[in-house]
Amino acid sequence: MNDDMKNIPSSNDNSITDYLSDIPEYDDNFTIDMIIQKILTDDKQYDLSKIITAYEFANKAHTGQKRSSGQDYIVHPLAVSYILLELGMDTDTICAAMLHDVVEDTPVTLDEVRKRFGQDVAMLVDGVTKLNKIPIFNREEQQAENVRKILLAMSQDIRVMIIKLCDRLHNMRTLKFRPFDKQRGTALETMNIYAPIAHRLGIRAVKEELEDLSFHYLDPYAYKEVESILENKKEEREAFIVTIQNRISQRFREEDFTEPPQIDGRVKSVYSIYKKIFINHKNIDEIYDKYAVRIIVTTVSECYNVLGLIHDMFRPLPNRFKDYISTPKSNMYQSLHTTVLGKEGIPFEVQIRTWDMHETAEYGIAAHWKYKEGIQGKDKMEQRLAWVRQVIEAQQTSDDVEEIVRIIKNDLAPEDIVVMTPKGASISLPIDSTAIDFAYKIHTEIGHKTTGAKVDGKIVPLDYKLQTGQICEILTSKDPDKGPNRAWLEIVKTNEAKAKIRSWFKKERRDENIIQGKAMLEREFKRHRINIAEELYEEFLSDDFKRHNCSTLEDFYASIGYGGTLLSKIIPRLKDKYQKLYAHSAEETEKKTAVVQPKPSSRKNSIILDQIEDCVVKFAQCCNPLPGDDIVGFITRGHGISVHTTKCTNYKSVIQRNIPEELERWCDIQWSENSDAQLQTSFEVTATDRVGLVFDITAVLTEARIPIIHSASRILKNRNALFEATITIAGTEQLRNLFEKLRKIKGVISVDRSSLH
Repeated sequence: MNDDMKNIPSSNDNSITDYLSDIPEYDDNFTIDMIIQKILTDDKQYDLSKIITAYEFANKAHTGQKRSSGQDYIVHPLAVSYILLELGMDTDTICAAMLHDVVEDTPVTLDEVRKRFGQDVAMLVDGVTKLNKIPIFNREEQQAENVRKILLAMSQDIRVMIIKLCDRLHNMRTLKFRPFDKQRGTALETMNIYAPIAHRLGIRAVKEELEDLSFHYLDPYAYKEVESILENKKEEREAFIVTIQNRISQRFREEDFTEPPQIDGRVKSVYSIYKKIFINHKNIDEIYDKYAVRIIVTTVSECYNVLGLIHDMFRPLPNRFKDYISTPKSNMYQSLHTTVLGKEGIPFEVQIRTWDMHETAEYGIAAHWKYKEGIQGKDKMEQRLAWVRQVIEAQQTSDDVEEIVRIIKNDLAPEDIVVMTPKGASISLPIDSTAIDFAYKIHTEIGHKTTGAKVDGKIVPLDYKLQTGQICEILTSKDPDKGPNRAWLEIVKTNEAKAKIRSWFKKERRDENIIQGKAMLEREFKRHRINIAEELYEEFLSDDFKRHNCSTLEDFYASIGYGGTLLSKIIPRLKDKYQKLYAHSAEETEKKTAVVQPKPSSRKNSIILDQIEDCVVKFAQCCNPLPGDDIVGFITRGHGISVHTTKCTNYKSVIQRNIPEELERWCDIQWSENSDAQLQTSFEVTATDRVGLVFDITAVLTEARIPIIHSASRILKNRNALFEATITIAGTEQLRNLFEKLRKIKGVISVDRSSLH
């Protein structure tokens, strides 16, 4: 997600309501009569009495409960049921939607639901029910477990996720009634998890509405700006689309079609425009597909005939034609896309598809629901759900419940690339996928035995990022013992590839994993000053066994060794635990420990930093000294020397108090003449708030090749923006040059060093 989305005003900022008040109004007075009317006018057969019984059961269970809007709670299940009816879902799905909150929010049990409405309805309700009543460790893990349970249920029956998406859609439509912090949390979860799933299931209308609503809450200022861009000259644009439609329609009257084609016009969604303008750094005039004309015909051959007619009428733009009919997207979307130039000089996109393709494009997997007639097109259904199993398998190899959220954000992102094999087969992958990702997508064993790759006939490195349209050939080893390299875990993009690499090391290299995992853990313990006797490891790490599905300490070491457990995630928690359990005893030990106290008499005889061998040296976070700063050392009890700048407020306060016992613990230290240290430091930028500010700052850091460890931004009470970052840098000279560049950015008021986060 773009960093500009972090630029959210604080919850006590009244001006935010000016932006959030522009949320579209929805008809939210759903009644059972509306449901009945919808069913009676629908072509599909429904068991109306069963649906009414489900409504009456839910209405009684939710009696007295209110939503945040003040409405009776039953309005929510009715709204979700209505959305599902619009998608054409079956009777059991509608009943489950009516009942989806009764087990979670009322005394009703799942057995009662099963007895009254059958096993199918009970299974759907259970799949959607959250895990709020199960004690787990933190909010992130609770979110991950909820998503994991839904994915496991939907791998058995896809209707679970369709209900959940419609449930989330109605909650997003009424999110304005929730507290400000809840709005942001729900919107972020929706953007990262539910919108990508809706995309992968091909339910375009739900996906776009979820994205637009989430975007409105995550960055209301940018939303308002995009909306104003779209509103500008709105009448002219609508007139342009109508003119194009009429021109195409007139030409089609001269042609012979099975049935007259349907011609529709549309403007891209707000979030789609935002991504093109602010993430891809384009001007509104450079977005060639902001206007689109959709042409729906009867047969596939007519699609290609219409393409020829359009190219005859309008000038096609180079490299803007995509054939998703012969090569469907991963969510089974099919259409022809071409961008052409009208006589007015305005580019617009033309989408050409059949009615079957249109149903799939609009409603995705819901368009093919055939429970009444029996499931038809099973192969297509299996193909659509293959990614669900891949997500679950990838999460299981990681031993980390939170991994599932990262997998969804990464592997289900809307943007894909399509790469060809030498034999002409097309492979769909996320953007930035490498040759190794491609190899594992073809076959697990090909991935394991990969030694090199050719792209369009030329040898490329294994970390080469593939692009749409390229032909990739994987070179493999004939050695039966050949396996993957651990370094590949840092190279591959897809979680499917990571899961297969981890799985190989998990099965084939257990002893090696245990040794490596233990060494990695002890190295991190030493780096973070966690001093625990080895015989206490098992007791100290016992909670993490449960978190990562490990039954023994060796299993835990092995999990770290093959990459299933990420040390970067567990060390902060272990560090806090160590402070709580052992800090007191460590302090007692420090008091008894004899401390070597170097006491140089003058600056000329200062200790050279690189020459301190028998004493641990650490750099203070209160002032984060860098090569080039004047520094001084503080001799700690049992933890070596802590290095501060001479301008540090802690050091200055000691000088002012002038207490001999405290002064004795400070010593002069100098950097070595050829110091090549790379140290962390923090800085903050105060600037006038605007869209694109965060991008401009990070662009300067990227150009200077300065790694960013942490960054955050927020709006100050005076309406200015504050950007904070922790970076790795060589010294004060490099920092000074960086600050000069940052001060030249439009709107920047000040740039200053700050304490480490």
